[in-house]
Amino acid sequence: MIDGPVARKTNTVSAFGSGLDTAADFVLVAVCLLRLLPLLEVPVWLWVWIGLIGLIKAVNVVSGFVVRKRFTAVHTVLNKAVGGLLFVLPLTLSLVDLRYSGAVVCAAATAAAVQEGHLIRSGGKRPAGAGMPRED
Repeated sequence: MIDGPVARKTNTVSAFGSGLDTAADFVLVAVCLLRLLPLLEVPVWLWVWIGLIGLIKAVNVVSGFVVRKRFTAVHTVLNKAVGGLLFVLPLTLSLVDLRYSGAVVCAAATAAAVQEGHLIRSGGKRPAGAGMPRED
């Protein structure tokens, strides 16, 4: 979560670093889904919601490729917040029922995925603070 701000502060931002950040985010989500969730009693509705978020993200990847002729990752504040929520989710399991914490994370992830899709399809017209990788 701090690699991007450090890269910008030290003026070492690169396309490779941006791609690596996206890959690391993907690995975090995949590990959570594959290793943590099977150990928990996840309600069916939550599995369906997670699947729908995955479907929206897949459509975004295809849309990004169609619109920009390359794979595009949108690094918005909302996407970063979802990453933070996913990171702390396991720490909350002993305090908050997964039905509630999972719904909060899924709601944020759904909003982030929809925003990402909108930004990709609108060609990057976005509100201040919503980041898109620069094309150098």
